[in-house]
Amino acid sequence: MPPISPKRPSALRRFLHSQAAAGIVLMGAALVALLIANSPFGPDYDALLHVHLGPLSIGHWINDGLMAVFFLLVGLEIKREMLDGQLSSWSRRVLPGIAAAGGMVVPALIYLAFNRGPTVTGWAIPAATDIAFALGVIALLGKRVPGSLRVFLAALAIIDDLGAVAIIAFFYTAGLSLPALAGAAVALLVLVAMNRCGVRRLAPYLIVGAVLWVLVLWSGIHATLAGVMLALTIPMERTPARSDRDCVSPLHRLEQALHVPVGFLIVPVFGLANAAVPVLGLPPGALAAPVTLGVAAGLLIGKVVGVFGFATLAIRLGVADCPAGASRLQLLGVAMLCGIGFTMSIFITLLAFPGDLLLQAEAKIGVLAGSLAAGVLGYIVLRLARPEPSAIPVTVPGR
Repeated sequence: MPPISPKRPSALRRFLHSQAAAGIVLMGAALVALLIANSPFGPDYDALLHVHLGPLSIGHWINDGLMAVFFLLVGLEIKREMLDGQLSSWSRRVLPGIAAAGGMVVPALIYLAFNRGPTVTGWAIPAATDIAFALGVIALLGKRVPGSLRVFLAALAIIDDLGAVAIIAFFYTAGLSLPALAGAAVALLVLVAMNRCGVRRLAPYLIVGAVLWVLVLWSGIHATLAGVMLALTIPMERTPARSDRDCVSPLHRLEQALHVPVGFLIVPVFGLANAAVPVLGLPPGALAAPVTLGVAAGLLIGKVVGVFGFATLAIRLGVADCPAGASRLQLLGVAMLCGIGFTMSIFITLLAFPGDLLLQAEAKIGVLAGSLAAGVLGYIVLRLARPEPSAIPVTVPGR
């Protein structure tokens, strides 16, 4: 009898594994950035980020260019999950959707409770969850966390990303250039037409997508949104017919190609460039500034209250079911991990306070402090929590 080949892991399991590993790498990058910023090399490192390469500085190439690729992957994941994944039906969307809504609204309200005047523009900073960081913490817990909660967290974070994209598009758009905007609209129509005409090669989409990125950069809309626009036009069949690469849809091919460079290069580089906060050189009041406290409290308290509170209410009202095999305490622990808002929160910080380095630093301190506390507390709760009794296998003597 031929040996039985091991079962190939599902796309979702591969996704969770890669995101978890990327989260651990991102943790290391953030730590290195903090050490550099608070060392004698801090000023030189900051000056390096302002060196121009062509029309943009290195920092802008990272935040506007490389992060457009990150948003391209986010858009691909959102489209795949909505069409043929964990968000493909109403029943699957209910609980993570309600929890994500609470996890965006409550942190924003808590931030606004601390801030008045010009700093209110940072209300969206604590509204997003960093899926890579959160899954990185869960990876450290192994089988202590039920698979249903991992799927719940992934789905919630994807909906969070969708909300963050909408927030950036509607609330953090500067003055518009109508000619560039019209050109971007034409490029987008070309992409849609290629999709409708059955073009399956990725190269034409990527070429037109690069043109779209330039036009969006000139238009006044943040350039990273070009990545999401491109992603939504990439063709996808619901289920690939075979494992043959030629039969896999363009969306699956591009998503698989981007996971490693985005998770292990682009996002860590973003962390190196933007987590470099010179804490030792800030004014004493910066650590207790309204922006710092609003962001930290929004992530640490607002996310827990929003995610756990809204999810619990939905379960008690019978609108949604609790994730299989998960206890309420485990659900609370995952809600705490949703307070890890590193990548998207820092990205929104740059949009909320453009050019104001002090407010950016205060917000970043809040992001780092709130995310660290949420991650540690979430880990402790999940470490101590026990699954529902019905989820524990019972061993029958003699069998």
